[in-house]
Amino acid sequence: MKLAAAILGGLLVLLVLLDAFETVILPRRVTRKFRLTRAFYKITWGTWGLIASLAPRKRREMLFSFFGPLSLLGLLVVWAIGLVAGFALVQWSYQLPLNVSAAHSFGTYVYLSGTTFFTLGLGDLVPVSRLGRALAVLEAGTGFGFLAMVLGYLPVLYQAFSKREADISLLDARAGSPPTAGELLRREGSDNDFESLRQLFYEWERSSAQIMESHLSYPVLAYFRSQHDNQNWLAALTAILDACALSLLTCSGRCQQQCRLTFAMARHAVVDLAQVFGVPPVRDGEDRLTDEQFVWLEGVLPGDSAVPTSPNRLREDLSRLRALYEPYVLALAQYLRLSLPAWAPVSRKSDNWQTSAWERTSIRSLPIDDARDDEHS
Repeated sequence: MKLAAAILGGLLVLLVLLDAFETVILPRRVTRKFRLTRAFYKITWGTWGLIASLAPRKRREMLFSFFGPLSLLGLLVVWAIGLVAGFALVQWSYQLPLNVSAAHSFGTYVYLSGTTFFTLGLGDLVPVSRLGRALAVLEAGTGFGFLAMVLGYLPVLYQAFSKREADISLLDARAGSPPTAGELLRREGSDNDFESLRQLFYEWERSSAQIMESHLSYPVLAYFRSQHDNQNWLAALTAILDACALSLLTCSGRCQQQCRLTFAMARHAVVDLAQVFGVPPVRDGEDRLTDEQFVWLEGVLPGDSAVPTSPNRLREDLSRLRALYEPYVLALAQYLRLSLPAWAPVSRKSDNWQTSAWERTSIRSLPIDDARDDEHS
């Protein structure tokens, strides 16, 4: 019995340390089927999603925004409990002598393990044998290193989150709120300004790579919500993929080449992230592109010699490109409970930058935009 407890305690300590190393320090995806962190998030995210779904619609997104930071704290607590319990099992299995003569229950060793792990140094319970002192030193060093690891983990995590949100916010004035491919092409592709569109796709090729790298290394970032309810990282990636798919069929030259590179990088990101979260592609989901939206898109597509002569041909080619990424996007959206953008603006709502809590009416345009409208008219 005590031998089994010692083996169980040692394995628990090794399991927690390995899991913490893979989650915080190892900069690559882990393919092992069972992981403590993965099991923790499957249980907590499913439970949290059920609770949040019962809340009113206005409070639902707020509850989802709490999950990311709270789950991170909860994971740290689970790791700490696992390490304290593991060392306590080892100490209890050997019945290590202490500086008190009373009977030593398992709870006594848990208390000793906890004070040692958190380096409290109260002194009311002290191991007196060589093995006990060695285990105390080892556990105190583990606790100190665990604290240092956590302090170094949080800044890196929030730095990656801040970079992601900055890229998403830059889409606000370019693609609307929420961002849509049609609005992006209408604003950036006006007057056939392909260089502006090419530059935006160039920047999002790198943004997609950064999102993939950071979210593969730290999957908890996927649960962190954006500042505005009508924005999220998956919606931004989807809008870019939609815009690239359309531009691949309607642009030529340098712009088309950049579209191909950005499309490949953004698709790589959503496919790999779907694999990390273990969600299979959804190939029978609701069609995001309605007939009305397709007609609207035909009116804002940048004119170019590469535009197909037949709208039916354009839609067929677009369907083939959509099949490369939409099943993975839909799977991630269902699992993470994130909203996906339409292909065209559903209504002429104001962008986030145009609204304010201190103004009754939104700012519809800038003075320079009015001047451009007068020139075009």
